[in-house]
Amino acid sequence: MNHEDIVRAVKSYDPNCNEAQINKAIDFAISYHGAQTRESGEPYYYHPLEVAEIITEMHLDSDSVIAGILHDTIEDTDLTLGEIEQHFGSTVSKLVDGVTKLSKIEFMPDNVRQAENFRKLLLAMSDDIRILLIKLADRLHNMRTIDSIKSLEKRTRIAVETMEIYAPLAERIGIQQIKVELQDICFRILQPEARESILNRLHKISADEGNLVDNVIAEFTNTLKSAGIKAIVHGRHKTPYSIWMKMQQKNIGLEQLSDIVAFRIIVDTIPHCYQTLGIIHTKYQMVPDSFQDFISTPKNNGYKSLHTVIIGPLQQKIEVQIRTDDMHDIAELGVAAHWRYKQQYHDHDVADGTQYRWIRELLAILEQAGDPEDFLQNTKLAMYYDQVFCFTPKGNLIALPKGATCVDFAYAVHSDVGHHCVGAKINGCIVPLRSTLENGDQVEIIVSKNKTPSPSWQKFVITGKAHSEIKRFTRNQQKEQYIKLGKAIVDRALSFLNIVDEASALDKACTSLKKQGVDDLLYAIGDGSISSEELMKYITPKQSKISSTLSLLKFNKSKKSTNQALQDTALPIQGLIEGMAIHLANCCNPLLGDKIVGVVHTGNGVTVHTADCSMLSNINAIPERLIPLTWDSDKSNIPFICRLKITILNELGSMAILCSEIAKKQGNIINFKITNRTVNFFEIILDMEVQDVQHIEDIINVLQSKSVISQVERHKS
Repeated sequence: MNHEDIVRAVKSYDPNCNEAQINKAIDFAISYHGAQTRESGEPYYYHPLEVAEIITEMHLDSDSVIAGILHDTIEDTDLTLGEIEQHFGSTVSKLVDGVTKLSKIEFMPDNVRQAENFRKLLLAMSDDIRILLIKLADRLHNMRTIDSIKSLEKRTRIAVETMEIYAPLAERIGIQQIKVELQDICFRILQPEARESILNRLHKISADEGNLVDNVIAEFTNTLKSAGIKAIVHGRHKTPYSIWMKMQQKNIGLEQLSDIVAFRIIVDTIPHCYQTLGIIHTKYQMVPDSFQDFISTPKNNGYKSLHTVIIGPLQQKIEVQIRTDDMHDIAELGVAAHWRYKQQYHDHDVADGTQYRWIRELLAILEQAGDPEDFLQNTKLAMYYDQVFCFTPKGNLIALPKGATCVDFAYAVHSDVGHHCVGAKINGCIVPLRSTLENGDQVEIIVSKNKTPSPSWQKFVITGKAHSEIKRFTRNQQKEQYIKLGKAIVDRALSFLNIVDEASALDKACTSLKKQGVDDLLYAIGDGSISSEELMKYITPKQSKISSTLSLLKFNKSKKSTNQALQDTALPIQGLIEGMAIHLANCCNPLLGDKIVGVVHTGNGVTVHTADCSMLSNINAIPERLIPLTWDSDKSNIPFICRLKITILNELGSMAILCSEIAKKQGNIINFKITNRTVNFFEIILDMEVQDVQHIEDIINVLQSKSVISQVERHKS
C-alpha cells in the first residue's frame, strides 16, 4: 500500500481522520527504515505499511493506524519514543511502546524471552486493547511472509509460538478472521503433509458434490423468504486446520468426517434468529446434542450465535450458524468491533466488564508467577478453551474450559473460595472436588476457614488461574515453614556460641552471603542451601573450625511444641517449631516410645527416624541437618504404623490364628505381603496400626507364644 491507499482506507470509515498525521507517519517509516530490507529482499518499510492495512480492515482509529506504521521504529531505528510523542502525541507513543519488544532481553533463552515479551504485551494491553490488535496485525503480516525466512528451524519456532500464543489470543478477543488465517499458515508449516491431504480431499468432495453449497444457499434463502424472513446466507467448507482438529478430537479419519460444510444465516433481529432456527429444524432433521445457544450465554470473547447441525438436502451433515448483522461483525472482528462501537456511541460498558475479565485473570497469573516459564505455561492454559457454562447458587454465570473441575470453578468465583474449598455440590448432590463440570451445572462450593489448598489439586485442575493460585499458596506456605526452621537452627547455633546480639550477627551474615534480608537468609538455612557451619564462618570467623560442635544434636532443646503433619494429623512430638512440615520415615516406622531423631530434607520438611535407623548413617556427615526429638506421651491418641516380619508354619488355620491374636490385642492389619514360601513355612511382612512401642511389644509377645508362629520381630527396611 502507498500513502493514498492507506488514507483512503481510513477515510472510508472515518471521514474525519487526521490525514496529515497519517502521511507524516508514513514518511517517518520510509525515512527511518531507509535502506533496511527484510529476508525476502523487500524494503523493510513495506511491512509496517501492510500492518497498517490490516489495522484499517479492523476499522480502528487514526492513532492505531499511525502506531502500526511506526511500531518497529523504536526497536530497529534511531527514532525514540520521546520523538514519537513530540510529533504524534502521547497516545501513539504509548501504543508503540506497548508493541515494541524489550531490547534488553534479546539475548535471553528463547523461552524466557518469549515469556518476557508476552508479559510486557499483557501489561500494556490491559491499559489499551488496541496494543493487542496492532500486535496481532504485526504477527499476521509476519506469518503471511514467513516463507521468505530461509531457516526451517526458525520458521517452525515462529509457527509454534504463533499457534500457542497469538492464535489463542485472537480467539480470546473474538477476531475470527485473524485466528483462522494464523492457524492455517501455522498448520501449513508444522503439518504440511496433513494439510495437503485434507486440501486434496476437499477438492475431491467439491467435485463430487457439484453445486451443493450454491444449492443449499438457494434452498435456505427461498425457505426463509416464504416464511417472511429476510436473510443473507453464506456457505463454505471448513478450514483444513479445523477439520484436522476435529479428526484428532474424535480420533477418526478424514473419510469418516461428515460435517465439513458450514453455513451462516444472517438475519435482522434476535427474534428472527430463533424463528429461523425453528424453520430449519422443522424442515431438516437435527443431529442430536448439536444445538448450542451462544445468544443467551455468550462466550467470554463476546461471541453470540445459534449453532446447530442438520442432515441437509443431500443427506449430508452440515453445520448452521444463525446470527444478526451486529453479531456477525463481532464474530469476525471481536474486540475490534466492541472497541469501535464504544468509540462511536461513547458507551464505556460496551467493551468493559466481562469482556475484559480474562485479561484481569491473566494479570493475576502474572502477579503470582514464580518465573517467566511458569507465567507463560499458565497463561497458555488460560487462553486455550472450549467452554462449559455453569451457574452459582445465585444464578451467576461462570464460563470455564471444557474439562474444568469444581476446584477450577471455586477459583473462578474468587481466590479465597478456591483456597478454602473442602467440598462441592453439583445440582444439589455432594461430589468430589475433582469432579468434571458439564454445561448447565449449578455448582455450590463448600468452604472452611481451616482448609488450605492441596498440592495434589494441580494434578486435575486445568485453568491457568487455579494452577497459579495453588502454586503460589504452596510456595508461600513452604517458605514460611523454612523460615521457621531456619530460625530454630540459628537460635540454637547462636545460643550454643553464647552470641547475644542476634540481629547484628544476622545482618552481618546477610551482607556477606548477599541475601536481601534476614527472612531470605533464614529461608536458605531452612531449605539447606546454607549450612549452619557456613553461616558461622561469617558470624564468628575465629570459630569456623567448630563444625563438630555445631551438630544440633548437642544443642539444648529450648522450645517445645506440637507439629501439624502434612496429612493434618497431630503428631505428639517435642522439639519442633510450630508449622514445620513433618513425616514419619517409611524405612523404620517410628512408634511412640522409640528414641527418635529428625532429619531436615530440602523441599520436604522434617522426617522422623528411629535413633538406630540404618538410614542415618548416610546423614551423619551433615549433622546440622539432624534435630533431636522426643515423644510427648500426653498426646498419644493417634495410631502409628508398625511393620512386623513373621515366619509362620504352613499349616491349615495358621493364618487365622495370626489374625485372630492380633485382633484380640486391638491391632489393625492394614497391609499383608508373603515374601517367601516353602513347603513348611511362610515368610510374611505385615503392617498394622498400633498405639505405641508397648502395644507392639505386647502383640509380639502373644504371637511368639503360639506354636504355629516360628519367629516374629519388628522389621525395619
